[in-house]
Amino acid sequence: MEITGTHFNYYMICHRKLWLFSNGISMEHTSDLVFEGKLIHEESYPQRSGKYEEVELDGVKVDFYDAKNKVIHEIKKSDKMEPAHEWQLKYYMYVFEKNGISGIKGILEYPVLRKTEPVELTDADRAKISNMEKEIVRIISSDACPPRIKRSFCRSCSYYDFCYSEETEPD
Repeated sequence: MEITGTHFNYYMICHRKLWLFSNGISMEHTSDLVFEGKLIHEESYPQRSGKYEEVELDGVKVDFYDAKNKVIHEIKKSDKMEPAHEWQLKYYMYVFEKNGISGIKGILEYPVLRKTEPVELTDADRAKISNMEKEIVRIISSDACPPRIKRSFCRSCSYYDFCYSEETEPD
């Protein structure tokens, strides 16, 4: 199985979400928040499609890649999950390096907030990514779904109904 940036993002947010997504249970298509994020991605920088490329490499798909300056641009709706966004972008940078593209830079962009954050990939990050890849494979290969966690952001997750619907036994 190819590991993607989405796997890294979900790994940082919720192992249950990672397992469900990786095992073919996709709820994103029913989420208004996911749809809103896609609209922001498509409409925030309309001039970019002529300047930059959407690149797919070893299973990762980056929003915009500036080949001239070696910069990966990752667009997000909100900075609420910024560590997950950072690791997703760092993984993209890692994959580009593994494919011979050195000197790669990353920028997280939050157009609604009018905010950008540069992201660097360090040697410590590279080692951590290697360990995270192993842990991701372990989680998604498990026969059992990880237990539900209760976090403040669960209500806005596309898997909320799946995780919190309870079946009751008939009387």
